[in-house]
Amino acid sequence: MTYTPHSGRCHDLTTFWDSKQQKCIPCLDTIKPGRELTPNCGYDDDGGRHEGTTRPCKTNTFNNGSSVHCKPCSTCPSGFQTEIPCNTTADTVCGKVPVTERIPTTYFPVTKPPQDVSSPISSASTTLAYQGPTLTQTSPPSFPHSVSGAAWAVPLAILISILLAAMSAYVFGLKRKRAKAFCRQPTYIYGGFAPLTGSSNGSDAEDILSPDILSAPLQTVLDNLDVLEELVILLDPESHVRKSTKHLASHCAFPSTWITYTYSMKDSKSPLKAVLEGVTCKNPDWTVGHLAKLLKHMERNDAIAALAKLKINKTEV
Repeated sequence: MTYTPHSGRCHDLTTFWDSKQQKCIPCLDTIKPGRELTPNCGYDDDGGRHEGTTRPCKTNTFNNGSSVHCKPCSTCPSGFQTEIPCNTTADTVCGKVPVTERIPTTYFPVTKPPQDVSSPISSASTTLAYQGPTLTQTSPPSFPHSVSGAAWAVPLAILISILLAAMSAYVFGLKRKRAKAFCRQPTYIYGGFAPLTGSSNGSDAEDILSPDILSAPLQTVLDNLDVLEELVILLDPESHVRKSTKHLASHCAFPSTWITYTYSMKDSKSPLKAVLEGVTCKNPDWTVGHLAKLLKHMERNDAIAALAKLKINKTEV
């Protein structure tokens, strides 16, 4: 995003020329969410005022108050839906459930009888259409006035009871499905793991790591925050020379779309932590030795050396 300066002396657009002090000084106004700082605070070198110190973010940009300029709104990756659209104060929020797996809306029309002087039901006749978990009202149908409302009361009550029971069963089943999907879809979509063959620990790893560490559950790495932080520093940065968390995720059979999305959320959560959480959820029997073998295959002995610092609780081994 380009900005046209108002000052020829102050190349830092967050400053303006003060003729009394004969130097560029920072803008004094605090940036509020939804706004951004104007170039050189709106002043030229002669003290002329071209615009206010701040201005609203443009369309498809946002600022949550943490930056002096508005940033372009993010777009959700392929296979994900926009849960909360971008606005001037917050970026786009992508939903956890892929669009391709959304349950289509199903309509079950339910008709209530027209008002009749002999009917115990005093409300006006309506047609209710069931749309998932909500009911919306549509225009009333036409009924012969000779039909008594009392004759409809019992069948209508039975039909409503059946629909309410179906709704309850649907909601309960959906909750169970989401609970089962927790481990099946760590963070977002996840296609499963490729099985490792052979021993869980390489010969070189055995020279560096003790048997207690090699046989410890993989969850131990997540529980040792100091070691986890060191591994994040070593593996998360992308490099053309050394293999990173992207390669580790690939060896664990995470799909490339999941890896790309995880790295796009790197500012809020470590990709390595997301990978380890997914592995321990899907394969709770994995040990530190499994991870050490993958790191050895990636030629990351520095990360294996970090695993040697794990503090093992003997009761967990």
